[in-house]
Amino acid sequence: MSKFTSVLINRISPYAPGEQLRERKYIKLNTNENPYYTSPEAVKIINESTLKNLNRYSDPECTELTKTIADYYGVESGNVLVTNGSDEAIAFAFYAYGQCGLQYPDVTYGFYDVLAQLFDLNVKHVPLNDDFTVDIKKYENCGKTVVLANPNAQTGIELNKSSVESLIKNNSDNVVIFDQAYVDFGNFNAVELIKKYKNLLVINTFSKSRSLAGARVGFVVADSALIDDLKKVKNSFHPYNVNSVSSALAAQALKDDEYFHITVNKIKKTRDKLAEELKLLHCSVLPSAANFLMVKSAALGGSDLYSKLKDNGILVRHFSDSRINDYVRISIGTDEETVILVDRLKKILMENGNESFGN
Repeated sequence: MSKFTSVLINRISPYAPGEQLRERKYIKLNTNENPYYTSPEAVKIINESTLKNLNRYSDPECTELTKTIADYYGVESGNVLVTNGSDEAIAFAFYAYGQCGLQYPDVTYGFYDVLAQLFDLNVKHVPLNDDFTVDIKKYENCGKTVVLANPNAQTGIELNKSSVESLIKNNSDNVVIFDQAYVDFGNFNAVELIKKYKNLLVINTFSKSRSLAGARVGFVVADSALIDDLKKVKNSFHPYNVNSVSSALAAQALKDDEYFHITVNKIKKTRDKLAEELKLLHCSVLPSAANFLMVKSAALGGSDLYSKLKDNGILVRHFSDSRINDYVRISIGTDEETVILVDRLKKILMENGNESFGN
C-alpha cells in the first residue's frame, strides 16, 4: 500500500474473486457461472443498430430494461432499479440502510463484510445452526438491517416462504434485504411480497440463471420509496451505471423465457444427480437450492481436495472460513463436465485410501 492511504482503506480485506485462469484448459466449476450459453435471442440483439449510439452515454434510467423487469414480475417501473451487477445493488443498499447496523449469518457471501468495512458499518454475525440453516428467531426485531442471501451464497440452503415472511413481519421498523442471486434454481422468489411489505428489498442478478455474468447487470425490486432512496445513492455515485449493450442483452434475455427454463431445469437436474453420485463417493453434500453444491470428502480435507482437483484440471472453490474449510464448493457444469468431474474425483479418492464406493 502507498503512504497516502487512509486508515480505513488500510484495514479493509478486499473480496477475493474466484480464479479466472487462462494459461491452460480447466473445467471451470469455481465461480457459479451458468455453463450454458447466453440466450441466442439475446445475442442477436447486438447488431449495428444496437452499437450505433455507443458514442452517447447510456440511458441512466435503463428505461426499456426497467419496464421489461417490471412487466415480468408484475410490478411497476417505479419498483425497479437496474444496477451494474447485484454487487452494486448490495453496495447501494448497505450505504442507504447500514447506519443502524447490519445483521447477517457468519457463513454467507463474503462481499458483505468487505462492503461493511468499506462503509465503516457495524455488523452482527449470527451463527448458522449446526446443519448450516438460518435460525430466523435470532433475527426477529433485531433493530438492524437484516441481510440474507436466499438461497445462501455459500451453503445453497434455502429459506421457505413462511420463514421469509416471518423475518419481514418481525422487523417492520428496519429494512430486510434478500439477496437472490441463486433464486431461480430454488423454490421461492420473495419479489411477490414487495407489494405487501414496505420494508422488503429484493436484489437479483442476470449473472447466474440468465447466463450474463460478463455483462454485469443486476436489479432491485422494492417499494417505490426504497427505490427512490437507492436512486439517490446511485445518482450520487454512478448515474450511467449500466452500459447500453448490457442493458439490451438483459432485456432480451428476460423475454426469452423458454430458453431460460430449459437451461435452469438442466442445471437443477444435473445438480440433483451430482449430489447423489457424490454421496456414493462417501462425500457429505449440503442440500442445495442453488447452482452449486457444498461438498465434504471423508478422505480429504477441503484444501487438499481443492488442490488435487485443480491438479487434475478442475477448478472448484475452497474457503478458509473455519466453519466450512472442510468443504469445497462445486458449481454445476454441463452433464459432460459432470461426468469428467466424478471420474477424476473417484480416481483422487481411490489414490487417497478410499477404495470402495457405493457400499
